[in-house]
Amino acid sequence: MDFHNPGASIYVPDGIEPAEAVGRTTHLAVGAHQDDIPIMAYDGILRCFGRGDRWFLGITVTDGAGSPRAGLYADYTDEEMRAVRMVEEQKAAFVGEYSAAIQLDYASAAVKTGETDTVADELAGIISAAAPSVVYTHNLADRHDTHVATALRTIAAIRSLPDARRPKALYGCEVWRDLDWMIGADKVLFDVSLHGSLSAALIGVYDSQIAGGKRYDLATDGRRLANATYLASHDVDDAQAIIVGMGLTPLIRDDSVDVTEYVVGHITRMQQDITDRFERMS
Repeated sequence: MDFHNPGASIYVPDGIEPAEAVGRTTHLAVGAHQDDIPIMAYDGILRCFGRGDRWFLGITVTDGAGSPRAGLYADYTDEEMRAVRMVEEQKAAFVGEYSAAIQLDYASAAVKTGETDTVADELAGIISAAAPSVVYTHNLADRHDTHVATALRTIAAIRSLPDARRPKALYGCEVWRDLDWMIGADKVLFDVSLHGSLSAALIGVYDSQIAGGKRYDLATDGRRLANATYLASHDVDDAQAIIVGMGLTPLIRDDSVDVTEYVVGHITRMQQDITDRFERMS
């Protein structure tokens, strides 16, 4: 495959031709950083794991060079950290039995500012070739600028495609802001209770982040357990681990839907829910 950046790559764990690996994709995730995909898109990995009729493709947009570091990695240069994180992503793809892992190797600044058209165009080409049924990306209320920028480039990429090449569903998932605040009717719930050891293994390969000072392994499991436990106050838990998603499909079904208004609508409904409860209890 031809990529915009010379450092970009595609890794295919089972060794088939890259074009075939992309073409068999059914579930696809677009994440900003190397460790984002197992955190936010584990539903897609889980749905494809061990299956011959479903295949997961992970696309990581940035190079990960600017990540925080400590311990063993404290003195690593940005270039050394970039190399480590790229290898970690390949390890996760092998453990998770991805169809392929694509790393586009953009600097975060390029995603957020000057090269947005290039990023969206490159994503559009890959998504068109893959023609997945489901796409996962970051939720639009995330508080990490690069995450939101990645989600916006993903939406722009899909909107540039003809209807026949667009996915049936697009979800924005949790990393740097959870989605517990959304009202129940707006939440998309992914039960990821199965194969807890697989989830732990996937996140655990990102040692540069975990040993480097961020316990994403514990935090991710804790969030999923909390989502399951606090989902319904009057019912016993049906799931042990839940990822909450923001449904973004309307944004790729009707290009006239304003993205900002769509996200603000979620906030407005949450505000109204709180106001209504006050009025009932007063």
